[in-house]
Parts: sequence; structure tokens; C-alpha cells
Amino acid sequence: MRRQSTVVIAAATLSMVASLLLVDSALAVPPGASGYHVVKTIPIGGPGKWDYIVVDTAARRVYVTHSTHVVVLDADSDAVVGNIPDTLGVHGVALAPDLGRGFTSNGKANTVTIFDLKTLKPISTVKSSGVNPDAIYYDAASKRVFAFNGRSANAVAINATDGKVAGTIAVGGKPEFAVGDDQGHVYVNVEDKSQLLEIDAQKLSVLHRWPLAGCKEPSGLAIDQKNRRLFSVCGNKKMMVVNADTGKVVATPAIGEDPDAAGFDPDTQLVFSSNGESGDLTVIHEDSADKYTVVDNVPTRKYARTLAIDFKTHNIFLPIAEFESTIPKGEDEPAMKPNTFGALLVSK
Repeated sequence: MRRQSTVVIAAATLSMVASLLLVDSALAVPPGASGYHVVKTIPIGGPGKWDYIVVDTAARRVYVTHSTHVVVLDADSDAVVGNIPDTLGVHGVALAPDLGRGFTSNGKANTVTIFDLKTLKPISTVKSSGVNPDAIYYDAASKRVFAFNGRSANAVAINATDGKVAGTIAVGGKPEFAVGDDQGHVYVNVEDKSQLLEIDAQKLSVLHRWPLAGCKEPSGLAIDQKNRRLFSVCGNKKMMVVNADTGKVVATPAIGEDPDAAGFDPDTQLVFSSNGESGDLTVIHEDSADKYTVVDNVPTRKYARTLAIDFKTHNIFLPIAEFESTIPKGEDEPAMKPNTFGALLVSK
């Protein structure tokens, strides 16, 4: 009996240690219905906040915007493999793999940096023709980059091949995230007007201005190019699924609180919303072009509000940091704790 008790105690101890190891490796929360869960935290460090994140699936790189520069990770090893400097107030990154070029929107400098995709070295800097360039998108059909200026309600179109400004477009409000169909149509949310714009990338004109009735402050935007559906996330905890040809809202699945990015994986037919205030990732299945089912709300981290999908592995990256417990007067959120910046890796 004594030996049996010892074995039982030893087994219990091993079980407890195993449990603690699981907690320490961020696997305490088991996978939900989707299978997605937080696998680990990728440390980056350094001061300053962030905005968007982009995965170059073919080149196996992850571009993480970080205040004054862009940190580049290896998508497989998670190691830091490069840095794009002098991008003051950087918001987004657009990639033109057919041209070997990348572009950053530098919000505080009112510029767009053009860099080499292989070496990551800057090629040139272009003035944004507005204030606070935020969302940025490369349209392969017109070979133009569109940088949307958040504080001057306009967008600048830049010829991606030579960096020359092709023209500007009046947005009529505060533009947020932008996507396209790679056939010459660019779509952008207008946050303060609850609208969705369709832009002709060649003519530099607004083709349609669709209302998103019932959508508060649309921000993140994704697209299903095959089924011609747009996914716009709203501040009032819903996603607007919009027909990209007619502007009709076909579904409004529920999401978490304070989203700032959306994503669509064409292989799995899953739509994602990263929700900063509720600290979770909503996973929605596209049952058909007009029918959607909420599969999961995966716990992530508070303020993890932007995301990027690796279409090879179907992993999802979300920038994160740790924050103080109190909010300073005049601020919207607490101060970020030093050297806690990184990214969550969410996988199946």
C-alpha cells in the first residue's frame, strides 16, 4: 500500500508539473470548435505602439509595423530577420511581389517609403499628398499603390514602378482599411461616415459609395475575391458581409468588441475578426456566399486588435504588448509596459 501511494503521489506531481508547463507555454486555453488557439508569444521588444501586420506567404516573411520602423520576422522560425527604418508613425505595409517592391504608410511623416523586398533597403520616399497616411494597398491590375490619408479625407495613388504620384482621390471622410479584387477595383471603409467605397484604380474615381447602415465606425476590411464578398468589421460588435458588385449587405454575424482588422482564408473558407477590447479572435465559417456561421471566439489578449494570415500554414499573427492597469488622463488606453511588444501566434 505504501508503494502504491508513492506511485500515486509521483503521478500526481508529474501531472501538476505538466499542467504548469502547459500554462507557461500559453496553452492553458484548449482549442475551441475551430481548433485555433494561442500557441506562443513571439518576443520583439522595443518602445512604441503598432498598427497593421502583413504576411508575405511566398517569401515566408511577416512585416510588423512598430512606431518608427517595421520589424520583419521569418514566418517559420519567428526570428527577426530584418528591419525597415525611418518609417515614422508607420501604419501599414503593401507588397508588390511582381515588382519586387514594398511600401509603408508613414502616418507622422506624411510619406510613403518604397523598399526592396529582397534586401529590405529603402528605394525612395514619396509625399502622401495628405495628412496621416494609414491604410495602404497595392492593386496589381493598375500597378498602383493607394495610400489613404486618415486626417485629410483623401487618398494618393502612386505608380508602383517609378514612385511617381498618379493623382489623388477625395474619400469624403476618414478612410480606414482597404482591400481590392486585383482587377482594378479598390475598396475602403469610411469610418466616420459608416460607408464603403469602391474606387476605379485606373480612372482614380469613386465608382460607388455604399452605406453600411447599422455599422458603427467600420474599420478592418477583408475580401473573398472568388465569391465577391467584402467583410467589414464594426465597432458595435458585428461584421457586415457585403456583395462587392452591388453593395448589398447579405449577412451580419456577431463579433467581439473593438475590432480593427479582418481576414479571409480562401482555403478554409474562414473569416476572422481580431477584437482588441474583448481580447479574442472571432472565427466565422463561410457556408455559402450569403450564409455565415460563427464557429468560435478564441481567447487572445486585450488590445490584440490587428491580424494577418499565413495562407500556407493557416497560422494567424496578432501584434500584442502588456499595458499598465490605469489609463492616463486624456488618453484612450493605458501606457504600454516597456519592452513587452511582440506577436501572438494562433494556430490549429
